[in-house]
Amino acid sequence: MILAALLAAAISAPAPAELDSEIVLHRYAHALMNAPSPRVLVFSYTVSQAGPYDIEQTHRIYRSGDLVRDETLLVDGAKQKTIRIGRYANRYTIENLAPRLGQYDFLFDGMQKSGSAYQYVYRAIAANPLAGFAIDSMVIDGRTFLPVLLQFHSVSPGGTRGTGTIVFGKSGKYWVPQSANVEASVGGKRAREHIAFSAYRFPASLPKSTFQTPKLLPQPALPGM
Repeated sequence: MILAALLAAAISAPAPAELDSEIVLHRYAHALMNAPSPRVLVFSYTVSQAGPYDIEQTHRIYRSGDLVRDETLLVDGAKQKTIRIGRYANRYTIENLAPRLGQYDFLFDGMQKSGSAYQYVYRAIAANPLAGFAIDSMVIDGRTFLPVLLQFHSVSPGGTRGTGTIVFGKSGKYWVPQSANVEASVGGKRAREHIAFSAYRFPASLPKSTFQTPKLLPQPALPGM
């Protein structure tokens, strides 16, 4: 009976309102400016790459600001535990990747239904078209007004060219990447890469030992040596 009542309520609920594309962009700019960004987070990712080099790896990442502990857990299906400690910025954030008004011009390209809300699709034209990385299109979620999909192209100084997509979604109170797909030309050969992000956690802090290189245990001395 409860399920029937819920379904009846869903059927009788009013259709989501269609917003003017300029209003959506205004709300997008406001949402992007006010979206919280986790300073401390733990997550896993799996990367699959096919091309000049075939890669299949699973990692667990511990991050506090720019401090990173990267644990490799699986390589080509085999368990492997290696740890790297480093310091570098998080590239896969909406702060770094989402296109800003003023840096891009946006052309409304239509909308699509997603559950009980709409998504709004825009083509993006970079003010600096010679930049090595640029967003080509964006899909904005009609509930949060944050990007759920970014399409991009990239050209590296070494001549590697690629196109791809990054999917974002909500985890806890944060808007984080869920997956990324890239197709590229590396040294004249085609390559494909898929990254899936999962198991997000947002602790208040991480112990200092998280970012200390593990000490090797001393080798036991053998008799007579």
